[in-house]
Order: sequence, then structure tokens, then C-alpha cells
Amino acid sequence: MKRVGLVVGLVAGLMLGACLRPAEERAVRDAKVGLGEGGGLSLVVEGGLASVRGVAPGEVVLWGNAPVFTARATLDADARPDWLVTVRNAMPDAQLVAELEDGGEVLAVEPVAQVVPTVKMWRVALRAGAVARLRVAPPGWDSSAPFRFAALADVQEALPRVGDIYARLTRDDSLRFILFAGDLTENGTREQLMEFQERLEAGSRIPLYATLGNHETFTGDAREYTSLVGRGSQSFVFQGVRFTVVDSSNGTLDPIVEEQLEGWLEASRQGTHVVAMHVPPQDPVGLRGGGFANRGESAALVGKLARAGVDLTLYGHIHSYYSFTNAGIPAFISGGGGAIPETFDGVGRHYLAVDVSADEGLREVSLIRVD
Repeated sequence: MKRVGLVVGLVAGLMLGACLRPAEERAVRDAKVGLGEGGGLSLVVEGGLASVRGVAPGEVVLWGNAPVFTARATLDADARPDWLVTVRNAMPDAQLVAELEDGGEVLAVEPVAQVVPTVKMWRVALRAGAVARLRVAPPGWDSSAPFRFAALADVQEALPRVGDIYARLTRDDSLRFILFAGDLTENGTREQLMEFQERLEAGSRIPLYATLGNHETFTGDAREYTSLVGRGSQSFVFQGVRFTVVDSSNGTLDPIVEEQLEGWLEASRQGTHVVAMHVPPQDPVGLRGGGFANRGESAALVGKLARAGVDLTLYGHIHSYYSFTNAGIPAFISGGGGAIPETFDGVGRHYLAVDVSADEGLREVSLIRVD
């Protein structure tokens, strides 16, 4: 009996240890986003800022998850030199610049006209046996000019009606992209995620850059999200402003993600920094329990963000609108993508229009009602 009890105890301990890091598998899988090969070409997207949807002889298809990204393309000696590069979920004015890594020679790029504004295609003359760097970015991406973006979360079962939100967004020509704080779909299945992306391309003139929510984990490991959308945790810079999204879908940050976040915080300690995640560290209505499960972790994370001088924090998960502060940092919950709203709150579907600047930081946040 003692031996049986010991075995049961060991098994229980192992199971408990596994349960203590529910997001570890996703954090490890993030590192593989942006890798692909085929047809004699090997591709590495820096920072995993685009997922590789396919590499075949003479053709590369990517799903962008940032307004600017760079990919390193290595061709075999016998690979074909002419390639068609397609980037879905791209900035409408994105351009492709290709140059050899050794020497910096600029390679020929020919745009291919497309009807969908967020789908961009180019014919690129690569060099067999050489390494090329491909940068996808809109003009002025490296300036410090102020700009405006939209913040949104929690579409879930309202996916068939999300076109209303895109139609309202389209009326504002100043918005550059949508920053989405999780729960794109109801169950995170491949079919639902593909429908989300199809509706996005059909209804929105601007791209959407996301992190996942707890509903994307309903499939068990969010593998489909990683494959179709990209990393749950990543960081990019646009017009001098850093944007960081982290996977908090389990109401915690995995140690791998926390270490990455510390690096991104340090990189922008002196600059403007926007941080977004799905589950907020702290629920502004304390009795509801919509924040992190561990109060100590929550307080430590908020303190870390404050000490690093983060300018704005954005969250979802709670299906309403809240404006508050995290240790002095402006904080907003915008869970108005259409998921079942909080009873009697009267907010309805909505998004935020956020004005930021590399030099001035956060300028203004406006609540835009859709219903």
C-alpha cells in the first residue's frame, strides 16, 4: 500500500507540475513561427512577425502579424531565381525591398496588383546560392510621426456580425491598423480562424495584429492559432512606437514569456511603449475575478510595467469598456467585439481609437461605439 501511495503521489506531483505551466507549450511553439522551406528556399522571419503559410517552388505566402517585418531568404545553388511573394494581412501601402545580405545589392521587385487592400504580391528576382533580406513595410515606417490605430477584442460568437465593426472602422481613414487583444473566435478551431481571416480581408481596409485569448485555447493547445495567425507573444516597432503583445490567456504569464517581456521593456525604456494582452492582470471591478488568478503575480507584473515606463496597457476578456490605471499607467479594457456583453452596461459593440507618438507618448484614447 505504501508503494501504491508513493506512485500515486509521484504521478499527482507530475500532473500538478504540468498544470502549473499551462502556457509553456505555446511559448515554446512561438519560436517556430516564421520558419519555412521548400523549392530550394529557406525562410526565416525575424521575430516571428509573420507566419509562413506556404513555401513551394517559386512561391511564398505569408500572414503578416506586424506592420513591418524582415525575412531572411536563403536559396540553394540550383533553386529558381524568380519568386512570387504574397503577404496577406499587410498594410495597404506596404512595399517590398529585397537586397543581398552580402554587399547590399538591391534586387528587382515588381508589384502585382490586387483587389483586396490588405493582400500584397510582388515578383522578386532572387539570386540562386545567395542570401537575401526581404523587408515588408509602408513608407515612413521608420519616422517618428504621430499616428492612430484601433484597439479591439472579443469577437467570439459574433463572428458573422463583425463586418459591422469593420465598416465603422473603414469610415476613419486615419486608422493604420487594428491591435486585437484576443478571443477572435468562439472555440479557436481552424475553420473559425479561417473564417475570421476571410471576413477581415473582405470587410477591413486595414490589417489586424493579434494576440490570442482564452477562447483560442479551447482546442487544447492553440496549435491552429499559431499556424494561421502567428505568435501569442511578440513585439514590433512602428513609427518609433513599440507594441508588445503577450499571451495571458490562462490568467498568467509563462516564465518564457515573462523573460521575453523583460527584454522588450528594457528595449523601449526611454521610448513610447504600448502593451496589450487578453486577460488583464487586475480586474477593475474586484469582486468579479476577471484578472490574473494570482494576486502576487498580478501586482509584480503591473509594477514591472510601471517601472519600465510603459505608456499604455490594453486588455480584453471582460466584455465591456473600462478606463482605469495600472500603477499610474493608462489602462483600458475594450471587450466590445460582439461577444455576449456585460448585463445592463449599455456599452455594446465598440472599439478604441488611439493616438500615439514616438515623441509625445499617448496623446488620446477615444471610445467609438458601433451599435
